[in-house]
Amino acid sequence: MLTRLKVSGFKNLVDVDVPLGPFTCIAGANGTGKSNLFDAIQFLSALADHTLIDAAQSVRSEEGKTSDVRDLFYRTGDTDTTEMSLEAEMIISKEGVDDLGQQAKGTTTLLRYRVVLAYRLDDSRPSLGSLELIEERLEHLKLGDWGKHLKFADHRIDWRDSVLKGMRRVPFISTRIQGGDRVIKVHQDGGKGVRAQTILSKPLPRTVLSTINTAENPTALLARREMQSWRLLQLEPSSLREPDEFTTPPRLGSDGSHLPATLYGLARSQKNSNPTSQGQEIYAQVAAWLSELIDDVAAVRIDRDEQRELLTLEVTDHSGTVYPARSLSDGALRFLALSVLESDPKATGLICMEEPENSIHPSQIPLILQLLQDIATDVTIPIGSDNPLCQVIVSTHSASVIQEIFDDTLLIAELAEDVPDSQQFNGVHFSWLSDTWRAKALPEVAPVSKDQLLAYLGPTMPKTPLPKSKLKRKQRIIDRSDIQPLLFDFSDTE
Repeated sequence: MLTRLKVSGFKNLVDVDVPLGPFTCIAGANGTGKSNLFDAIQFLSALADHTLIDAAQSVRSEEGKTSDVRDLFYRTGDTDTTEMSLEAEMIISKEGVDDLGQQAKGTTTLLRYRVVLAYRLDDSRPSLGSLELIEERLEHLKLGDWGKHLKFADHRIDWRDSVLKGMRRVPFISTRIQGGDRVIKVHQDGGKGVRAQTILSKPLPRTVLSTINTAENPTALLARREMQSWRLLQLEPSSLREPDEFTTPPRLGSDGSHLPATLYGLARSQKNSNPTSQGQEIYAQVAAWLSELIDDVAAVRIDRDEQRELLTLEVTDHSGTVYPARSLSDGALRFLALSVLESDPKATGLICMEEPENSIHPSQIPLILQLLQDIATDVTIPIGSDNPLCQVIVSTHSASVIQEIFDDTLLIAELAEDVPDSQQFNGVHFSWLSDTWRAKALPEVAPVSKDQLLAYLGPTMPKTPLPKSKLKRKQRIIDRSDIQPLLFDFSDTE
């Protein structure tokens, strides 16, 4: 779980410092750069898995994939920045599996990872240039300071105790100058007395963290696994409609592919753990969610075609008519995919999603927001199979979304202009509402003004009650006592 992100020099993110909770909604006009925060998260994830150049080229640009690594660096006028830093504070799993299938148990779960990269000319890539690893550091955060680092979980002792453990006095990965050379050291979990591995920094084609794949360095491995689980969910209707082969891995792809295999795998897992259920509880749970979106839904199932060895998702209405996935609307398919994620006890990690309101009727926006918030971990109870450590970040520019979310989940993204050191600066600035946990975490940041917020809100008619949610806290932005008097009231309109 990513709890804080600091970025400087990446695209239009300069000195950005954003605390993050289980669910976050980033609101901002098109062109402000709110999607660049997602790109920074995806870049960090790619750096934990690929070479520096491959990670850079996986990041989106306006034309698609980045072809020139210089596009990743902040620029203003004729001035190009040649160095960027990315820093992530995170909660990692207590245990996991390495690339050889061996169990890995970390010594601590609250960590900070920092990486600094510089642009370099490269004779072998004259038109693209290259990246050099300047600094890499992975260190623990004191568990005694958890209240400072996890303001969103204030007084949530049961949840805290279920995710935090351990202590550490030295970093797991560090950078220093040794004999005139910059070196990166890997310190094993054994700590004092265990010899550190020393690696020259300059020729490294990838981060050191991305090379750690065995349980010999369990905490660093689990940090890598956490970062590998950060993904941008872009649900494509064409992928959601596709059937799956019997051999398809049961994991939903970032584009929505493998939906039938994922749902079928969940049902089989439930059947194995509870043979009397036959896996029907999962199908019933997904159907219940879909019936909130579409009235005439009686059942959801997976058709198993033994002859063609294909799995196909099907929906049955109350008259008994069966509709395969290819007959369902884009909005219904996206909603189905999210409901499967909500039902999956192994759906951990970070999910980023842009404009979740797409293909959804405005009257159903509160429903999809409730579903997304139910996917995210609930800090009122310990993590477990019914409350996995999952995190959701969405972006939007829709007033219909912003007025429905809880007030402490909102981030406002705006373009900021400044002239430090006689140079004009244009970058994205993130702020939040007063009297929320973020305001307590970073009191020096000016909160969102009422004028800023009202630009996203408008008069609304009363909403119909939503089905019961597992969330039992907070208030929507539009319900705040300091916002209500500023809105038009149609309650007496005939």
